[in-house]
Amino acid sequence: MKIAVYIGKEELKSDPRILTLSEELREAGCDVYGLVSREDMLKDTDFVMSVGGDGTYLSVAMLVADSGIPVVGVNLGRMGFLSENRPEDVAEALLKGEYVIEDRSLLHAEVSTGNPLIDAYPYALNEMTVRRSGAAMLGVDVTLNGVLLPTYWADGLVISTSSGSTAYSLSVGGPIVLPESRVLIMSPIAPHNLNVRPLVVPDSSEVSLKMHSRDGRFEFSIDNRTVEVGADTEVVIRMAQFSLKRVRLGRSNFINALTDKLFWGEDVRNIR
Repeated sequence: MKIAVYIGKEELKSDPRILTLSEELREAGCDVYGLVSREDMLKDTDFVMSVGGDGTYLSVAMLVADSGIPVVGVNLGRMGFLSENRPEDVAEALLKGEYVIEDRSLLHAEVSTGNPLIDAYPYALNEMTVRRSGAAMLGVDVTLNGVLLPTYWADGLVISTSSGSTAYSLSVGGPIVLPESRVLIMSPIAPHNLNVRPLVVPDSSEVSLKMHSRDGRFEFSIDNRTVEVGADTEVVIRMAQFSLKRVRLGRSNFINALTDKLFWGEDVRNIR
């Protein structure tokens, strides 16, 4: 078994838990090597191990792209919905085959004005977001499958996958969605028109965004990358033609992650 290891922060490379994990895999006959860029990926790699938090996992998703190599998240961060596995649990599960490979949908963006950072990798695992870049409110005209929606007057708008429902979308009031759900979530950021709410649409939808603001510019984010573009820019978002392969260890599941990370349903009456 050949395993690439991407470590988000330099100080984690000497973490005893990660050193022990690497040693366990090597002792079992695995070829374990470090990964920094996509060019470092060796042929016939079986897994890429993302060591850190969910931000690190998003960076690894960029390196893996459409290669089809499954990504194992090893959690040394704070939250960990994508990177939910403790280092102590990973080696045994991989070696015994006690895991499931999930398909996680990705978003694809087309930006009318073009941008090198976006064009190099126009995909997002969690969300794509438009936000105001100055003090003025942002107007977002959304066309959904050719149908114009009422304008969102807000600080911005989050277009999220089901995987990203527990990320930025959740923090602005979006719904929690099971990762296997085939949907997109549109969640306004601090909306000024109080009669708009998050909207869940099929993931087969095409979402076109046009922005207007007195500032003349706005920010566009693809997961953890942000660029500033002109207000005359049109952004078209649809599902990508490939998915990310995510490794879920046998004893983990999304509901357990909700209760452990977000204390979902925390109630003295629910003590078991």
